[in-house]
Amino acid sequence: MSKEIIVNCDTRETRVALLENGKLVELHIEREERVVGSIFKCKVCNVLPGMDAAFVDIGLERNAFLYVADVIPEAIDEDEEGRRIDRRNLGIKDVLKVGQELLVQVVKGPRGTKGARVSTRISLPGRYLVLMPESENLGVSRRIDDSRERDRLKRIINACRPPNCGVIVRTEAEGKSEQDLRNDMEMLTRMWEQIREESARTKAPGLVHKDLSLIYKTLRDVFGSDVTRVLIDSKEEHAKALELVEMMSPKLKSRVQLYDSPEPIFDHFGIETEIDRLLRRKVWLKSGGHLTIDETEALVTIDVNTGKFIGTTSLNETILRTNLDAAAEIARQLRLRDIGGIIVIDFIDMTSAKDRAQVVNALEKAMRSDRTRTKISHISPLGIVEMTRKRTGATISETVGEACPYCQGRGRVASAVSISIEAERALKKVASESSARALLIHVNPVVAFHLIGQRGEVIEEIERRIGRKIYVRAREDMHAEKFEITPGDEKELEKTLLPYNRDDIVECRVVRDPYSTLPHATAWQDGYLLDLANGGRYVGQVVRARLTEIRRSWASAEVVVGREAERPALARSRS
Repeated sequence: MSKEIIVNCDTRETRVALLENGKLVELHIEREERVVGSIFKCKVCNVLPGMDAAFVDIGLERNAFLYVADVIPEAIDEDEEGRRIDRRNLGIKDVLKVGQELLVQVVKGPRGTKGARVSTRISLPGRYLVLMPESENLGVSRRIDDSRERDRLKRIINACRPPNCGVIVRTEAEGKSEQDLRNDMEMLTRMWEQIREESARTKAPGLVHKDLSLIYKTLRDVFGSDVTRVLIDSKEEHAKALELVEMMSPKLKSRVQLYDSPEPIFDHFGIETEIDRLLRRKVWLKSGGHLTIDETEALVTIDVNTGKFIGTTSLNETILRTNLDAAAEIARQLRLRDIGGIIVIDFIDMTSAKDRAQVVNALEKAMRSDRTRTKISHISPLGIVEMTRKRTGATISETVGEACPYCQGRGRVASAVSISIEAERALKKVASESSARALLIHVNPVVAFHLIGQRGEVIEEIERRIGRKIYVRAREDMHAEKFEITPGDEKELEKTLLPYNRDDIVECRVVRDPYSTLPHATAWQDGYLLDLANGGRYVGQVVRARLTEIRRSWASAEVVVGREAERPALARSRS
């Protein structure tokens, strides 16, 4: 099987796609720094005996959830006098108290209205090993099925692991030399010592250790001898990736390559088209049948339908073929959408027990390539399969979408951030196809905030990257998911769109934006963004403002009062 890792790096988003035989099977998106895997020093805020859990402050917007089973290190332990005690009978009040400080690791990221889930059981993954401080466990990946190899790995780890530390041997360790494993162990041991030292210096709540970025975790966890190549479209990230691979697997360094074609990398591999399909509720199968995928707060339901497929020999054969086709596609969609939690699959009813067993076997076989832990139950006479897949954070649809304001949350539309990122890619594409030195883009005002950024930091970085001058203008009548790009002459656009001078007085309506904090606010002057240094108290009002700094897509201004406010405003014909 041919495996490729395709990496797209943009100003505010990194996307990693895993292709198997040219087909997209996994997609990971990172915008903000993910907290899963990071280690925090926390303070216990609330202990809830009724839930056998506590809420702890780790410094994020919402308190994290800490369950009692994630606090107690071992079921059987000894007290200070050496007496054996069974900790399985201890409640949350026996192990935690309000104000207590702990070192915790995020095991599930914030999702919806829920905060993160944390554990005191720290695990530090390396290339070949996972170090678990303050534990005694020694395990070997189930995917290493050779008993002699398992025994060899256990002997090596037992000889080099530090005291009071458990270890899990990862699949990638199979066949590796003792020196490779020892080097990985030494690296993880040093990391743990650094975490302990940083924890002693950190005041709760605070970040002690930040997990690796998406690209580096992908190289650590996915990139192996079975991956034919890694393509990265950023020179900076490509150079960093080479350094990491040089340390981890020098023999594979030649497989990490730079993509420098003018065509966007995801367009070149047809991944953008797949992403468009990714958010759809209906997924068509090769046979002509289709899946209907619905995500809810509690579980995900997948319904299998024959659709356009009418079969050739018999009804039973038509149903079986559709269900087998669906089993393979369901496994792919779960990985691709990163769906977790409880999953209920409604296959088409089958009268034959043999056919039902064949469908379950096909689903289990298709799920073996999924690195995320899954558990599949038997199939009912009605064709219902219940399964679970470990969930650590938001699904892809939750990452790139938000509740639709037009249907009050019954559906989903692309978020303003997603549209601004899409607009950024479109600007790059137009710039590569046009010789024009300036581009005008019209977007919805909500999208304009994110495309311009705080004090223009985003749009100026985009200008630097594509080598064009960009004029962003907002239009109230434009749909939130739409935008228009027009190439133009630099001097003509400046003359038309920037008829302002410093100290001009303009009339504008004050609004809030995602970046402003009081006393700052924002206003629009015929689609031109004004950053009002003292506009907070005037939100919702029409005011006169004096321009203090003028840029292509935005300007600094301040609300004027007193005699200065009596000066005539700039004629609207000039704007």
